[in-house]
Amino acid sequence: MNGTVSTIVIVVILAVILFFAVKNSIPHFRGEGGCCGGSGKEKLIKPAKLERIIATKVIKIEGMRCENCNRRVQNALNQLDGVNAKVYGDRAEAVVKLGRDIEDIELEKAVTDLGYRVISIEKI
Repeated sequence: MNGTVSTIVIVVILAVILFFAVKNSIPHFRGEGGCCGGSGKEKLIKPAKLERIIATKVIKIEGMRCENCNRRVQNALNQLDGVNAKVYGDRAEAVVKLGRDIEDIELEKAVTDLGYRVISIEKI
């Protein structure tokens, strides 16, 4: 009988832990959470209007998990002078239009400084 009671107590405790774990994860799975350390409500910086576009590059990025991640990466790229970037989380990439010559290392640093990994940068 003692074994049955202790088993029931353990199952109840595990059920409560599981309930709260799932409940607190739901906003994250909807892309509303701050999985990357943000509040999930970071404002999107408008990309700069470029007088002319000298190049367009596609940056493949690993590690973006939610809309907040996408906004963080897009904002970091758009803060660079001469950059107009749009991040597509579903494709795990950023399309970057350049108004001036910018080295790939500068674009990569803007992304990796946030904790994401750049897989490749291709000029299109």
